[in-house]
Amino acid sequence: MSIANANIVFLSIDSISFPEINAVWSALREEADAVLRADAALVRVMNSAVLFHENFAHALSRRIALKLANHDLDQDELLALTHRAYLDDPGLLLAAVADLTAVRDRDPSNSEILTPFLHFKGFIALQSHRIAHWLWLKRRLHLARHIQSRISEVFAIDIHPAATMGHGIMLDHGNGLVIGETAVVEDDVSILQDVTLGGTGKETGDRHPKIRRGVLIGAGAKVLGNIEIGVGAKIGAGSVVVSAVEEYTSVVGVPARPVGRKHANLPGVTMDQGFDEPEYMI
Repeated sequence: MSIANANIVFLSIDSISFPEINAVWSALREEADAVLRADAALVRVMNSAVLFHENFAHALSRRIALKLANHDLDQDELLALTHRAYLDDPGLLLAAVADLTAVRDRDPSNSEILTPFLHFKGFIALQSHRIAHWLWLKRRLHLARHIQSRISEVFAIDIHPAATMGHGIMLDHGNGLVIGETAVVEDDVSILQDVTLGGTGKETGDRHPKIRRGVLIGAGAKVLGNIEIGVGAKIGAGSVVVSAVEEYTSVVGVPARPVGRKHANLPGVTMDQGFDEPEYMI
């Protein structure tokens, strides 16, 4: 299938079947056009990254290909591969839209869609992982591992291609993030840098954490083993979590322990990083 033919199909997917994708694409183009008008030095960047593309799928595919290409798998091969993934599963595009929106809404340093699309490695690494996961489910295991390896080399973020990631996830900064093979991260989760969702080194099989909806995990936290972190839980920076955490509960320390009263919100969405105990802050 040629890139031109793929564009026609993607245009139909973006604008007709999934209007939310088209809405984000329109906003992305508007922001890029505003930057282009304000700073002529960025004309080539805005054109090549956004404005010369016909739709969101093509622009995102090109962004992933540009970042991950090397002499083993070049840009055109990666672009074609990503096209096939989006054509086979448009849900990958819906996830990308939800992730972009999450970053815009939660990151206090950013109020745009354009900036994370262009520059935030947590966002691009997550979308690249979604392609690797698609390959893993297709049993194209070695190609999936190649994508995983390139993500790790380029972004310093290592997510096993079998790991399951929900929608509306923010990987803030992302440096040093490791997510293991049987981990599950549900919708509306926010994870800061240097976090490990790992095993204990003693088990085989299903051995990694299950992070439920709306969880917030602070920088440097380690969550180890096949344990459940309940809906709306909050994990403090630098904590080591080796046992289950109840829903809407905050934990801190090594090993982590519950602190304060249960809360009623989803800290992964609100980005409420405070605790009842004042000496702790994510």
